[in-house]
Amino acid sequence: MFGIDPQALWALGQVIMIDLVLAGDNAVVIGLAAAGLPSDQRKRAILIGIAAATVLRICFALITVQLLSLGGGLLIAGALLLLWVCWKMYRELAVQPHEEHAATEALANSDLNKDGTVAKGAPRKSLRQAVINIVIADVSMSLDNVLAVAGAANEHPEVLIFGLALSVVLMGIAASLIANLLTKHRWIAWVGLLVILYVAVRMFYEGANSLFDHTLPFIPLIGGGPAVPGGH
Repeated sequence: MFGIDPQALWALGQVIMIDLVLAGDNAVVIGLAAAGLPSDQRKRAILIGIAAATVLRICFALITVQLLSLGGGLLIAGALLLLWVCWKMYRELAVQPHEEHAATEALANSDLNKDGTVAKGAPRKSLRQAVINIVIADVSMSLDNVLAVAGAANEHPEVLIFGLALSVVLMGIAASLIANLLTKHRWIAWVGLLVILYVAVRMFYEGANSLFDHTLPFIPLIGGGPAVPGGH
């Protein structure tokens, strides 16, 4: 349990950081997609986006955990997907400040910089275009979130359940707050990126070790080595 198992505590710390960063990242994408809409439509688009992200996280959780438990090639496939997530996050961390500010204003539906407009400079679009863009992004980012949490939990079911529940709560309740936090404190996003990269590397090595009949050498904090009786 959390109080006596250092490995569970280590996994819990990773899961919380992953949830914070990916929920904020998802919220910024929703905000960017909705930024070009009039105020009333913007609220509807953001509500649809956050609801879709919440439902998708629940659905993907039921599927992804079962697939990863099969190990081997599926672990490697999951690791490669997380490496792609890292690359996307790296590119998004280099986003222009005015674009990110427009997303934050759209999520808050407020003129945060007091320039007389909300999400000034965002390209105009229809509600349908915004919702399509948001749902497509939600599918990818919800799968990313669930996969990263499942990988970080690393056979600690209590951490896995907590992490998946936290990701749903953060998207459903605190998406705008977290997006604003990550905008103000960029270092949090960079730490989250490194955590996801670590999870991806560990998943890849464990998957490869399984495919090669547990013959790869053991690496501390990464894994490998002979199979342990009982699966732990």
